[in-house]
Amino acid sequence: MRVGVIGAHASRGWARAVHLPALSSLPDHEIIAVASTSRESAHQAADVWGAKHAFADPQELISHPDVDLVTISVQLPRRDGLVEAAISAGKHVYSEWPLARSAEAAERLHALAEQAGVRHAVGLQSRHHPAIGYLRDLVAEGKVGEVMSASLTYSLSSPEVWSVRYADLFDHTKGVNHLAVVGGHSMDMFGSAVGHFTEISATLATRIPRITLQETGEQITVTSPDQIAAVGLLESGAAASVHIMTGGPRGEGFLIEVHGRAGRLVLDSADDSLVGPEFTLSFSGGSGGAVVLPVPDRYFPMPSDAPPAVRNVRQVYRNLAAGIPSEPDFRTAVRTHRLIDAIKRAATTGERQRLG
Repeated sequence: MRVGVIGAHASRGWARAVHLPALSSLPDHEIIAVASTSRESAHQAADVWGAKHAFADPQELISHPDVDLVTISVQLPRRDGLVEAAISAGKHVYSEWPLARSAEAAERLHALAEQAGVRHAVGLQSRHHPAIGYLRDLVAEGKVGEVMSASLTYSLSSPEVWSVRYADLFDHTKGVNHLAVVGGHSMDMFGSAVGHFTEISATLATRIPRITLQETGEQITVTSPDQIAAVGLLESGAAASVHIMTGGPRGEGFLIEVHGRAGRLVLDSADDSLVGPEFTLSFSGGSGGAVVLPVPDRYFPMPSDAPPAVRNVRQVYRNLAAGIPSEPDFRTAVRTHRLIDAIKRAATTGERQRLG
């Protein structure tokens, strides 16, 4: 699988931190081309990662005959048309999350990819975390018996002074705010383990109304939510809640609890990393105390010494190369976008929303 990476950089960025290390560790993948914001930056990235081709124009990468798979690792507002172009060129495509600004737009991209017969993946790779896979299997195997309820709490520290590069995060029209990015990653991970919402009610709030841009000192008004609270029912009929909290000097990361008639599973993280935390899983049943359940070795891909986010992304690439239908793909993206859109409608109307 010859891969072209859009958004590559020699020293910074998500592609530099995760995609390129994951690809470089896979013997059946080759980083054949990179594209960056300038020709100089692209050539620097190509030198670091051994790419044969370097482009300042992503369209040149997409159309190059040496490229089999296009990885699009640039923020959504700067990604307009790139996914469609890759599909039109007959290339397999791995798009970062969010896939689109709405479920309707994501559905259109999914339909285009299916019609073109190309493989597709989206950057919701945390469902491949070994601890999430183990939790998923324990729930499915009946470790806690019939599930009565499940909850997700995620708290993330967040400064009030930001680089101008992240200004889009605070504009609800850009599609990369906390609900879309933090909510999308964490709720897809949660749903992959315990089941997906079939109906939901929600409240959104913005508690930090202004942030400061570091480079200019300018204050901008925040129009996106930093507090997300939702309750509803899962496919199993179990009650479920989600509370995502951003802001303040410290976050405690993830806490997922699954309450069943035969016991309780708790998964918590040691840090507030969104896409690569280390987890501890424990079980309690009856009158005894909680017992830590180490994740079995079989859940760790080989080699297992890479950072969690790199391991998770590497598994997505392996599935793409194998050609097996697997999530997270554009279907995953559509479902998660539908959930996000339902939360926005529920918060706006005060009415419970049903999901198919």
